[in-house]
Amino acid sequence: MRQELMSLPKTLADDVAKNLVMVAKLLDEEPERAYEYSRIALRLASRVAAVREAAGFAAYAVGKYSEALAEFRAARRMTGSVELWPVMADCERGMGRPERALAMAGEPEVQKLDRAGQVEMRLVAAGARRDMGQADAAVVTLQSSELASSSVQPWTARLRYAYADALLAVGREEDAREWFARALEADQGGTTNASDRLAELDGVEFMDAFDPDAEGEAPSTEAEAPSMDAEVPSTDTADVEAPSADTAADGAPETAESGSGADAAADADAVSDPGADERSDEPRD
Repeated sequence: MRQELMSLPKTLADDVAKNLVMVAKLLDEEPERAYEYSRIALRLASRVAAVREAAGFAAYAVGKYSEALAEFRAARRMTGSVELWPVMADCERGMGRPERALAMAGEPEVQKLDRAGQVEMRLVAAGARRDMGQADAAVVTLQSSELASSSVQPWTARLRYAYADALLAVGREEDAREWFARALEADQGGTTNASDRLAELDGVEFMDAFDPDAEGEAPSTEAEAPSMDAEVPSTDTADVEAPSADTAADGAPETAESGSGADAAADADAVSDPGADERSDEPRD
């Protein structure tokens, strides 16, 4: 890319380079902003293949598939490279033309792709099959030596994930679970949501305890402290009325208003441990 920009005046090359850097930096997290920077670079240097390619990926990221395809085609005409063939086919899918994407999967250009490019083409072709309602054919399309390999490559997790998803679409749930697990095993960079799909198949539901929109109340992590206003029974024997002489003489003690000292002590113990009768559950992860 630097070599391509050397064909521009230095000041212009620097301006274009800064915009391309921002496209690369924002493409995954803020694709709309990346797209805006790509349009600036495109206005400054539309005859540079790297700029057309960057503009294509930015348009692709925001779902502007027709625009992306036009930029990819322009970049391919300038360079003669076939590297963009799979993403060009995927743009056809995005435009609602899966049959064209499938036709591109059978073109001679595919044979010129490196191994990673051929895997990408398989993913696109399988997606086109599913777009056309051919779920079983999608499963067959993804079956390859790359899928069977135990080595982990940058595309391994995505290939295994796509295969698991295709299996699930044809009702092979047990096989799908196995391949989601294998995808998770290879997904070192977190490029898929294989862990969520596995949890879904296993019936595990995750809840955010701090989400105000979640149904029900999150369990408290601490036992509720007693109110400072609550009346605590006294254990002071001075508060207990002594039986009157008349009652003592009759052998029937008068009932104390505050209860006996032993009862009060028991009540105090109950208050000192407010969680004795009720403890809150520990929060779920």
